Amino acid sequence: MSVATAGGLLTAAVEELRAAGSTSPRLDAELLLAGALRSDRTGLLAHLEATVGDGPAEAFAAALGRRRAGEPVAYIRGLKEFHGLILRSDRRALVPRPETELLVELALARISGRLTARPRATTAQPFLVREVGTGSGAIAVALAVALRRRHYDGAVSIVASDVAAPALELALENAVAHGVADLVLFRAADLVADLVDQTEAGPHPDLIVANLPYLPSAEIVAGPPELRFEPRQALDGGPDGLDHLRRLLAALPEVLAPGGQALLEIGADQGEPVAREVEALPGRWRLTIHPDLAGLARVAELSRA
Repeated sequence: MSVATAGGLLTAAVEELRAAGSTSPRLDAELLLAGALRSDRTGLLAHLEATVGDGPAEAFAAALGRRRAGEPVAYIRGLKEFHGLILRSDRRALVPRPETELLVELALARISGRLTARPRATTAQPFLVREVGTGSGAIAVALAVALRRRHYDGAVSIVASDVAAPALELALENAVAHGVADLVLFRAADLVADLVDQTEAGPHPDLIVANLPYLPSAEIVAGPPELRFEPRQALDGGPDGLDHLRRLLAALPEVLAPGGQALLEIGADQGEPVAREVEALPGRWRLTIHPDLAGLARVAELSRA
């Protein structure tokens, strides 16, 4: 009877996943095997000669079966790395994408810049950040963790909303896990109606961040199998992908504070359509399209002139 080693299982798994159509078979196999061994990739790769017991081998085989069926690795593992954090990830919300980290970095830069420029005053209202469509809470939690590390937590208020109650449960779990549940207020609310209601009753947000559904409906049907496992409402942006973005853009003149900014994640081919929507807004607006590391349009930044 042959004895399975980590290296042997890994090699076979890479070929299985490649044949199944995975675009990252090596990475997928390493993450899943490390999880089955209750280790990490570094520990796994340092001990490829180690014998793998029946329990971990069976767990790995089950995980491979789920991955071959197209289920995202994050759902199989129950976690996802994002902006240096380990977040819980399951079918209650969209899997956080690496490209969304650009949205976090831009938001942190804008918050830091605005707070630095503010006159020192003990009576100043906290800088209000509204995240619309928080999903797993990845953006709000990453912002809160970074702001606390920079000692800005007392000067910033973060309110994150989502229409899906299960997603909000996951978001709160992630906030609690990272010790920032006191910095983020999660709200069950509709995209635009809540923004309008809250600004009528209280302060207008200084910064709005959003990673709203922006995939055209047809792309979800024809897209990779992983999309079948994620909440449809977290992906579907309507026929051209802009349904939700249009609603939010149309609300900005009413809800955004004077001098306020909005950072919106967009699809790679949506820069020009978004620019046309912005041109139709009342008032004066400055639009900047920020590319991701692949050089593709990723974040639309609007500043109220």
